[in-house]
Amino acid sequence: MKSLQDKITLHLNENDSILVNGFIEPIEYTQYNFHVEWDELANLRVAEPEKQYPTSVFQSFLPTDPVSVGDCWQIGEESALTLLRQLYPNPKLRLNSDEGHYRGILACLRAYNDELAEIVFRIHAEFIMKNGKLTLSQFTGHLVIDRIQESMVSFKLFVPQTTLNFDAGWKQKNGNYYAEIGYCPRLELSTGTYPTDVEFAISITQEEAESKLISHYYRFHQINWVTLEEAFKQAQIQQKPIHVVSLDGPLFDESC
Repeated sequence: MKSLQDKITLHLNENDSILVNGFIEPIEYTQYNFHVEWDELANLRVAEPEKQYPTSVFQSFLPTDPVSVGDCWQIGEESALTLLRQLYPNPKLRLNSDEGHYRGILACLRAYNDELAEIVFRIHAEFIMKNGKLTLSQFTGHLVIDRIQESMVSFKLFVPQTTLNFDAGWKQKNGNYYAEIGYCPRLELSTGTYPTDVEFAISITQEEAESKLISHYYRFHQINWVTLEEAFKQAQIQQKPIHVVSLDGPLFDESC
């Protein structure tokens, strides 16, 4: 019987190439109407709707050593940037140039069987524009690998469709810099069809895999969070005060 500790090696056939489709749908909402008044946001479109890639770009998303389900590893930065350039010509991974807080880009083995393996990943990036920048909440996605053929079955990299999924900063002609938040319904790279009727021999849930990635970027995610009701109960038992923080945006991404 296989267990979470069983390790596998993943590889892609270096002679293959992969066609990836890119999509950016028009921005639907910004708080201060930047998507209408700022041309760069109003005319944001995918740089290359289709592009053929060598397998080496995706090999950099795979672990270099054997891994178990739930293990995480760093993705090659240049491969991530190569793919993001299909969406926009000037992506940047090191947000706010804050080297001290940059934790790389991460992938996690979510599931596998004798034929297939699924990897989930998370990338934080922004697009540097002529007069500002567009900071996406996050890029998430998956790779499904055919372990026998060493080929790509499915790949998807996208910005989740949350209520607000990007920040924008616009430097206007008067020299002032203005911040904005908004929603883009689709910003995505994809290829292949995700296999839905697969029984994996060993797996963790999508939520568990995402939690592992979130904990890498946001250390406070490792706190043992409780509901407000439970906090009140524990405060009475332990005779301790409750410290309350009020937020006006998402806690676990970069769209606030």
